[in-house]
Amino acid sequence: MTHRRTFLKASASLAGSALAGPALSTCADPLPAQVPSSSAAPDVLARDEAHWKQVRTLYPAQDEIINLEQGYWGKMSNAVEAAYARHTHRVNHELSWYARRDYPADFQHARQRTAEALGVDASALMLTRNATESFVNLVTQYQGLRQDDAVLWADVDYPEFQRMMAWLADTRGAQGHRLALPATGTDADYLKAYSDAFDAHPNLKLMVVTHVSNQHGLVLPVKRIAALARQRGIHVICDCAQSWGLMDFTLPDLDVDWAVFNLHKWIGSPVGVGALYMRPGTRATVAPFPGERPGDEDVANRVHLATSNFAAFLTVPDALDFHNALGGANKQVRLQYLRQAWTDEFHDHADIEILGPASMANASGMGGVRLRGRSSEAQVGALQRRLQDEFGIFTVVRKELASGCNVRVTPQTFTPVTAMHALAEALRRIAATA
Repeated sequence: MTHRRTFLKASASLAGSALAGPALSTCADPLPAQVPSSSAAPDVLARDEAHWKQVRTLYPAQDEIINLEQGYWGKMSNAVEAAYARHTHRVNHELSWYARRDYPADFQHARQRTAEALGVDASALMLTRNATESFVNLVTQYQGLRQDDAVLWADVDYPEFQRMMAWLADTRGAQGHRLALPATGTDADYLKAYSDAFDAHPNLKLMVVTHVSNQHGLVLPVKRIAALARQRGIHVICDCAQSWGLMDFTLPDLDVDWAVFNLHKWIGSPVGVGALYMRPGTRATVAPFPGERPGDEDVANRVHLATSNFAAFLTVPDALDFHNALGGANKQVRLQYLRQAWTDEFHDHADIEILGPASMANASGMGGVRLRGRSSEAQVGALQRRLQDEFGIFTVVRKELASGCNVRVTPQTFTPVTAMHALAEALRRIAATA
């Protein structure tokens, strides 16, 4: 514990006042006015610690730990949290008087704003409670699978999605295939892996491809993979649960059949908001939710929200306003910079292995690391605990890669770069004593 306190004191002196922030703000200024403005290009702004120190003051402070596990769900800014409280109060105060009369139009507004932000028509996108719910709707209502057909998933996919794809194959009498991607690689490596899988399994009808892997932050060349799949008549579900807000893109940039989203990760909405996208012309293969009206003109009939968190959906426009004020490209490049700040020195390191992208072309702000040759759950769990207990750095273990387990590292835009330097120093010390 003495070692941990000494290290935390040193880390705090590196970070300085960048680790400080105010209590919950109730500022009523327009959201964009609260965010510091800059005319700098994203790659220049990414390194401007004074700018991101100001951004940090717009969020609730957390100083008791260096939290590098920001990928579970995203912290709401003070302004978005305050908006959520206002919406919660209204719903709780007006009850069904509001819900029966005004809520449908407000929900539709949130849906419209989300569709516009993703570059699609609102009829192609429906808000849900999370990406998993969206995925369940697609998989359980999928009508295009018969015996002797096959489905495909990869080790970098979300664990529950892998299990659901296996379930789908089992219940429909189809074949299920799990693709093991290279532990690290480039676009060419990943394209070859998928192309080889398509050639090896010509009976493939459905696949999931992950835009940004929750395991280690790898960014896959989704548009090119989807184009190869379309040539073979394979329907593509794209998992964007981690990517939107972490990466700056719209749906036409991916050109997939279907996609599932979380808005409570990198867009910064309250927990309990996701989305389902279905490209026009592809909806007939996915049946409406049981009991919903038939038809393919609106994706809303593939989902039944029932009674859900009204206030969370009402806060979506506030979250999008704040996200836009920060700037999607600014966020992406800042997070990539923070990843690079700790990973660069460990490429080809004798004792420390970086997982996922071989270059920044396939990198997001998330990263994966383990001690070389120590990939079991127990060994990686020991690394995570040392980072937490000895150095005050919180991370999480991911377990699904074919190559073994790893520690996932996920900063936020407002994380000071000194925290990433502290992580690198901690890894060096651990490797030297392992």
